[in-house]
Amino acid sequence: MPAPYVVRSPGPTQDTLGKQNDRELIQIEGAETFDSTGELLLTTVSVAGGPGYPANLFQVVEGWAQRSRSVRPVEETFPRNVTQEETAEESQAEMLSSQETATVAALTELGYEVPATLTIQGAAKDTGAAGVVEEGDVITSVDGKEVVTYQDLIDELATVPPGEDVVLGVDRDGEVVDLTITTQEADGKAILGVFIDPDFELPIDVKIQIDDIGGPSAGTMFALGIIDQLTPEDEANGNVIAGTGTMSVEGNVGPIGGIQQKLYGAKRDGATWFLAPESNCDEVVGNVPEGLNVVKIATLEDARDAMVAIGEGEGASLPTCTS
Repeated sequence: MPAPYVVRSPGPTQDTLGKQNDRELIQIEGAETFDSTGELLLTTVSVAGGPGYPANLFQVVEGWAQRSRSVRPVEETFPRNVTQEETAEESQAEMLSSQETATVAALTELGYEVPATLTIQGAAKDTGAAGVVEEGDVITSVDGKEVVTYQDLIDELATVPPGEDVVLGVDRDGEVVDLTITTQEADGKAILGVFIDPDFELPIDVKIQIDDIGGPSAGTMFALGIIDQLTPEDEANGNVIAGTGTMSVEGNVGPIGGIQQKLYGAKRDGATWFLAPESNCDEVVGNVPEGLNVVKIATLEDARDAMVAIGEGEGASLPTCTS
């Protein structure tokens, strides 16, 4: 009989330096690439109990009995009245978005300039941008300094104290308009309070071909796979490094779900190292399989430095979720 629970189990892993169905998972054209040893495993969670996949009583009991699994009520995981098709479509959209942001973050980390058209889709309520920007405005400058890439925008705002005004240059229907906006504060930084739809112009062609895996949590491992291929150093150097975490355009690693299951899946598939988002550390502590070393990361730079240190045999010096 179906049970009103979701059972999470360790899912399959996939090497971002390897192949899936006889195809290179990451394919790069327009730049020299380099062979690598070792593996960079993205990790997943298998879910029973979602729309179209009801869990049975045996699966629930087994989930309660095994430390590598978790059992939660369905309503905590899936919104009501969501179909299997809607869930799959959302998951696939998140995967495609994560591939793009990971690519931009990786190329930016390697020093490439990634031009972008930054189109404003709207403004958050009760912010200095509300009623000032218009849908379709394209950002061209901040305080007179040209904005060519998304990182340019982040860098310019980083120099502004939260709450101060900035002059945002935009292209509005072919006319350059200067808009004065009072910034807001978020995590100690100044933000505009606008929603941006970026259109990136990649300097090299990067394609990620992956089947049967959805969601945004592979972003960090995609980015590391791109970096490893585009650099002559053999960063992994024979080690099996697993990990997880969303990846933002500006290179920040975000939290994910099911990290306990991902830890066990990584250990099962031969990983000795695991890169975990700092924001998931409270779920990591006390749930690490024996023989797996967990490193906490908050940015792509952290993840890259960890990959290099592990390859050089200096992983013991890396920060963990308990240090």
